[in-house]
Amino acid sequence: MHNKNMIKQLLALSVLASATAIAVPLDVEEQRIPTALQELPTVALRYNALNDQLIHKVKASKEEKQLTKLVAIQGQRLWQQAVRDVQSGSNDDRPLYWSRLAMRETLKTKPAGFKLADWQRNILVKATEQSSRGINDVAFDDKADIKILLTGFDPFFLDKDIGQSNPSGLTALALDGYRFQVNGKQAQIETVMIPVRFADFDKGMIESILTPLYRNNTIDMLFTVSMGRKDFDLERFPGRNRSAKAPDNLNVYTGATADNPVTPMLRGNILNGNEFVEFTLPVKAMQSVKGDWAAIDNAKITTLKRGDIEAKSLAELNGETSVQGSGGGYLSNEISYRAIRLMNQMNVNIPNGHIHTPRIKNHDGETEMNIVNQIRQMVEAAVTTLPQVQ
Repeated sequence: MHNKNMIKQLLALSVLASATAIAVPLDVEEQRIPTALQELPTVALRYNALNDQLIHKVKASKEEKQLTKLVAIQGQRLWQQAVRDVQSGSNDDRPLYWSRLAMRETLKTKPAGFKLADWQRNILVKATEQSSRGINDVAFDDKADIKILLTGFDPFFLDKDIGQSNPSGLTALALDGYRFQVNGKQAQIETVMIPVRFADFDKGMIESILTPLYRNNTIDMLFTVSMGRKDFDLERFPGRNRSAKAPDNLNVYTGATADNPVTPMLRGNILNGNEFVEFTLPVKAMQSVKGDWAAIDNAKITTLKRGDIEAKSLAELNGETSVQGSGGGYLSNEISYRAIRLMNQMNVNIPNGHIHTPRIKNHDGETEMNIVNQIRQMVEAAVTTLPQVQ
C-alpha cells in the first residue's frame, strides 16, 4: 500500500523531529512513532492523508481561533474515518491510535502560518485529543428510546509489543452509532476512546465526560470495557486505589504496590469516595448470551488487611482499604470505580459497570471481532432488563 521510499522519508522526518530542539517536545507516546513506522507501516500510515491535510491547514493558518477549529474538525474526521473503516469490515483499532499520535506530532513540530507559542500548540494538541476520541461525536438520535454509552481503551504496553491491539478499542469503533430494536423500542450506542494515561484520569477526564450525561439524564446504560484475562469478567466491586506496578503509555509509574496502594487524584485533590463500589449490571441477562467465552461475575478483590477474598457483599468491605478491585489495580478498574462513584454521588441509578475482555496477543482480527460480537449481544441482552422495554 505504501512504497518503501515514502516510509523511509516519514521515518527520517519523525526521527529528525525527535532529535531536534522543538517548541513542544514529543512525549513518550509520540517518540514511539518511528518504531511504529518501521514495524507497522500499513497500520501507522493508514490515515496519513488526513495528517497531510492537517500539515497543510497548519501551514496555511492565519490565526489561532480558526486553526483550533480546523484542528478539532480534522481530529473528528480521523475518528469518523476509523469508525467507518471498522464498520465496513476492518478489524483493527490500531490505525486510529497511531494516526492520532502523528497528528499530535504535526501540531507540536510543523511550522504554522503565524507564530505559535508553546501554550497555543498545547491547546491544539488537546483539541485533537478530544475530537479524535469520539468525545465530541457523542450524539444520540431523537428517536432513540434507550441511550447507551460504551468506552474503550487505546492499545497499551507498547514497549513490550509495538503491534499490540486492544479489543475494547475495536469494540468502541465497531459499535459507535449502532442501533437496534428491543420490544418496539429503539436503542442506540455511542462510544468514546479512553487514553491509558494516569494523568488524564487524575485531571478528571472521566468525570468531565460523564458529569453532563448524568446531570441531564442523557444515558440509560454505561459500559466501560478494557482488555483483561482469559474470559469475559463482569467486575462487581471496583476499588478506589491503584496498586499495579505496570506503567501507563507515557511510561509513568505510580509507585503503588500491593503493600502500598495509592489513591488517585481528582483535579489536584485526593479522589474522595468509599474504598469499594458495586456495579449495577444485569449479570444474569448478560450471562445468558452463548459465545466463545464465559461471562464471569467476578467478585474477587484484595484488601490491605484481609488480602485476596471473594466478597459476598459491599457491606462486608466496610472499613477495608482497597488494594485491588474486581477489575484489578490499574486504569481498567479505575474507570469503573470513577464512573460508579460519580453516578452514586449524583443520585443517578442506571446499569453501569465494567467488562473485561479476553486477552489478545499482538493483533488477532478474527478473534477480536468475535469478542466484539459477544459484547454486542451482551449489551443487547442487558437492554431487555430495562423497565421501559418490559
